Amino acid sequence: MNHAQLRSFYAVAREGGFTAAARAFNLTQPTISGQVKALEETYGVRLFERRGRRVETTPLGEELLDLARRIFDLEDQARDMLAAARDLGHGSLRVGADGPYHVIPALAAFNQRYPGLNVSLKVGNSEEVLRDLLDYACDVAVLANLQEDPRLFALPFRRDALMIFVANGHPLARQTSVGLKELDGQPMVMREVGSATRRIFEDALHRSGVEAGVVMEMDGREAVREAVAAGLGLGVVSEAEYVADNRLKALGLDGAELLMTEYVVCLAERRKLRIVSAFFEIAGRLAQFRQGPNT
Repeated sequence: MNHAQLRSFYAVAREGGFTAAARAFNLTQPTISGQVKALEETYGVRLFERRGRRVETTPLGEELLDLARRIFDLEDQARDMLAAARDLGHGSLRVGADGPYHVIPALAAFNQRYPGLNVSLKVGNSEEVLRDLLDYACDVAVLANLQEDPRLFALPFRRDALMIFVANGHPLARQTSVGLKELDGQPMVMREVGSATRRIFEDALHRSGVEAGVVMEMDGREAVREAVAAGLGLGVVSEAEYVADNRLKALGLDGAELLMTEYVVCLAERRKLRIVSAFFEIAGRLAQFRQGPNT
């Protein structure tokens, strides 16, 4: 099989279009298009459905994408292995995280220890970050409340309690803490579905028989903070991620210790890669926990 054709197919499938693929892989669009066309014609198959400027993989294209992803990930591993032979003087590490607050100290320490490495960070909610890890789109992830999965290797990193915050003009702002029952019927500004913070909080409300109303759903903590400051409802966040703001009042939760555990995670099959294990070594020194890694 022609390697360049397979690489072009992978680029289009990953980026969702020929123009985006050409830009991401620093090639011309005619080159990308020609390689994909040649691959399809060689085997007499259709790998993409064209829908305007975007394309979607056919069922056969999806199967080939899974194989291509593994092939190119093995190439990346080979490059990492060779870079490791030079004491991690070169190479790259892709990190995914469900927020910047926990991962930045680890990234800073990693950069100080290995200044020659290129490190990139992508932030999303817990579901998005886990999906990227399983799809080989990142090498290491920092995310909350991980479920046991034999495909993963995880290090407990830190644990923080959830808290409520309200606008200063809200009636609850006169209190220092609030019970879950007091939240019954209260308007809430929540993170998007897929957020570990939201999942933990809604599970606790359900167990307590509390019906808080989600009046607005926001993509990201910063948007939630601004909506709460504007008086649109109550917000919930972990104590480690709360940013002091003179427009807001932080409230503890009475009688309900809702804890969020953050983990440093990688695919179990990649845990011995030198660049991945180096990040775990740094994270292990910074971790609040000392229980040791788990799989």
